[in-house]
Amino acid sequence: MLNDVTFGQYYPTKSFVHNMDPRAKIVFIIAYIVAIFLADNFFALAAVTLFLIVAVLFSRVPFGRVLRSVKMILFLIIFTAILNLFFYSSSEELHMIWEWKFISVSWEAIINMIFLAFRLFLLVMGTSILTLTTTPVALTDGIESLLTPLKWIRLPVHELALIMSIALRFIPTLMDETNRIVAAQKARGANFETGGLIKRAKAVVPILIPLLVSAFRRAEDLGDAMDARCYSGAKGRTKYKKLTFTWRDLIGLLLFAALIAGVVLLNTYLGGKFEIIGYFVK
Repeated sequence: MLNDVTFGQYYPTKSFVHNMDPRAKIVFIIAYIVAIFLADNFFALAAVTLFLIVAVLFSRVPFGRVLRSVKMILFLIIFTAILNLFFYSSSEELHMIWEWKFISVSWEAIINMIFLAFRLFLLVMGTSILTLTTTPVALTDGIESLLTPLKWIRLPVHELALIMSIALRFIPTLMDETNRIVAAQKARGANFETGGLIKRAKAVVPILIPLLVSAFRRAEDLGDAMDARCYSGAKGRTKYKKLTFTWRDLIGLLLFAALIAGVVLLNTYLGGKFEIIGYFVK
């Protein structure tokens, strides 16, 4: 059921991306998201797609593993695309294809639907590379280091980074637990695949209750383990491994700067995403 969930899982291997500084990878992911939302036409999105393919190749993570990260939000992508298709207001009546009361379909709506779905697709695939190539410990250290200036306003940076890391670490664990609970309920005769929406919603209750109990039990065990190891927060803690920027991070910085500059240039000289309508509508 949930065996293909990859978000929060680490793919162990040796690659250019794996050896990069976690702080740099977090900053680069933010720059990648900025580039996606700066892209205003399909040519700019194609440049972002090419950059993503190169990043996956350099990470040495199988493409199938990265593609599976989209599976969990596929319904959300389709649902959002359908809403944009039927409720997008067209600026040109000549581009209208079909209209009924307050629902309409236009060429602008179709283009916007494809553009939005592709943008969400790239967004999920790009962010999944961060967790696939960075261990939870390294991710915690990177987040804590980047948020260090917030200590001046007495924000518990270390604890915040630890909470985020534990949340990411427990995603695949809870997915495995969900699979075990579903298998156990099916062995008892539960049916999760037939019936209407209300029946399926009721069938989820026997999964949620034991899952919540298991999650609280794991949280309690983790708290006991941290107490047994005398964990007391950031006070007096030292780092076994120091984070350092290397030549890999410099190359990544130059590549991301080139990506954002290329997206801006493509937006400037090739117009918006609706320019393609001219090829279909006279």
